[in-house]
Amino acid sequence: MSEQPKDFPEFYVTTAQACPYLPERLERKLFTHLSPEKPDSLVDNLLKGGFRRSQNIAYVPYCEGCQACVSVRVLVDEFEPSKNFRRLIKRNSDLHIRRILPRSTAEHYRLFRDYIDARHGEGGMADMSIGDFALMIEDTIVDSFLTEYRLRPPNALEGGDMSSWPLLAVALCDRLSDGISMVYSFYDIEAERRSLGTFMVLEHIEYARRLALPYLYLGYWIEGSPKMAYKTRFQPQQRLTPGGWKLSDLKINP
Repeated sequence: MSEQPKDFPEFYVTTAQACPYLPERLERKLFTHLSPEKPDSLVDNLLKGGFRRSQNIAYVPYCEGCQACVSVRVLVDEFEPSKNFRRLIKRNSDLHIRRILPRSTAEHYRLFRDYIDARHGEGGMADMSIGDFALMIEDTIVDSFLTEYRLRPPNALEGGDMSSWPLLAVALCDRLSDGISMVYSFYDIEAERRSLGTFMVLEHIEYARRLALPYLYLGYWIEGSPKMAYKTRFQPQQRLTPGGWKLSDLKINP
């Protein structure tokens, strides 16, 4: 009997739990541990092939009788912002945007805590401590980064110490061989007029374009889940089907 290579992923299945997105349904996940021993190409292919990353675990939905979760990715080169999107980009032109290493701070955690308490107080992240948060940000073997969005004070100049500028939003992302995968983002819920969640997606589409990467991965769109409906606004996009990535035929007014 041949032995399984040590760098081959071992997969496990979680027990069934209440689905956080669709009422009266149960969810299970198929998952594998990511480790430095795994080839970079294997990890990259998992994340490009529908798996999502949480710390050093890659997972996909594995729910009996349900296929509502569908991986989606935006076609960067073909994306053109609508008039509404262009207005939103202009509205946020006073933000300073900085890419940094995935290192958590107390300032990040305070913003995250306010966001979770206001928007997802009953969700799985509601009880995350500052230590749990640090693991979410820092426990990664892939090429991850944070993007900070800070409000530039009137008459302030770029450069120097901008750490005192108000932090409005943060996005955790992974760089893949063919795109950027948005892992998690959070923002100041008091700045509702800025639509920061949407703006961060638009800004990362443009960042991927500058890097000559063809895709921005948005995770799972879930039919019937209002929380995930926003992902359909970024067209054209592809959805992962049993036959591979296929162009979505949904036409949504952005």
